Amino acid sequence: MTTALGSPEGYSIQVAGDRDQVVFSFSGRLALENLDELRADIQGLLGEMAARRLQVDLKGVQYLDSAGALALLELQREASERGLNFDFANLTPEAQGILGLIDPRDLAAPPLITERIPSPMEQVGEATLRFLQDLVQVITFLGELLLNLGHSLVHPRTVRWGEVAFYLKRTGVDGLPIVGLISLLLGLIIAFMSSLQLKQFGANIYVASLLAIAMVKELGPIMTSILVAGRSGSAFAAEIGTMMVNEEVDALVTMGLNPVRFLAVPKVLATLVAVPLLTLYADFFGILGGLIVGVLGLDLTAFTYISETQRSLALFDLTSSLIKAAVFAILIAGIGCQRGFQVRGGAQGVGAATTSAVVAAIFLIIVTDSAFALVFHYLGY
Repeated sequence: MTTALGSPEGYSIQVAGDRDQVVFSFSGRLALENLDELRADIQGLLGEMAARRLQVDLKGVQYLDSAGALALLELQREASERGLNFDFANLTPEAQGILGLIDPRDLAAPPLITERIPSPMEQVGEATLRFLQDLVQVITFLGELLLNLGHSLVHPRTVRWGEVAFYLKRTGVDGLPIVGLISLLLGLIIAFMSSLQLKQFGANIYVASLLAIAMVKELGPIMTSILVAGRSGSAFAAEIGTMMVNEEVDALVTMGLNPVRFLAVPKVLATLVAVPLLTLYADFFGILGGLIVGVLGLDLTAFTYISETQRSLALFDLTSSLIKAAVFAILIAGIGCQRGFQVRGGAQGVGAATTSAVVAAIFLIIVTDSAFALVFHYLGY
């Protein structure tokens, strides 16, 4: 029997033989560009064979790369599985070297299993489980943190007050410019936008009341906390995360030190002092922004504006603002430290923890503020 197959890509296969032996004579280019056609032709020829021996003659092969060698080794494996005696003829040293680059055992490896894409319901379920697990970890850490804060209050000498002062400067003093600027601009915007509506009714004086209540009761604590979360909460997570990567936290444990008490407590105490003070600072600059709009754009005197601001605010408004700020401070510092202690791996883990610390802190600030609003409403304030 004699058969000839060819390819426009530049190879040909001559088949000759009888029932005892069949010879596949390859010529031309056995390369990557014609690999699919070559495999298909080889499979077709093997399916028609009825001989007991197969010989592959490579005398006419002008070019052989690793893809062509792969096709030849697959042919050898297929012939062996069919029980055929197989051998190469006219195998040059160059071709033998290329064939030697491929391990025949790898040809029998199972195909890679592509990851199954979960259904939308499965994705929702997995996201819910991750959220609940993360919530449990956060609550557990905050509980441990509160216990260590209580221990520090009972034993103040165990607190690293030098570190508290350092973080107080970083969190509070270094944040004064940005907090003051943002609050001033926010006061300007709210006063200007509200005046556009109140001016129609001749109620310009109520711009002072609106801005004072909005800044002191809501916007002051929230905006300050969000800024601190972005500046300091992320820094806490990155600092502790880097220590986790460098195994410095493990060294503290080996030395018998409590990592939460040693690393987290100074950061939390500093934030607990800085955020309420920054909130008062933000309230002042927000009201100052409204004062600028009232004097320059609404024909109000500074005395009238300040008097209306004092009349609209009560002591509890300021007290509730400071209470919110203190709770937000614990959440910001606690989440930042908790995310830092969770870091595993290298720089990528530190980056992920930093991002997660900011997002989680802002989320908890909004949720907690909503809870405060409901509680104060039902208490009649």
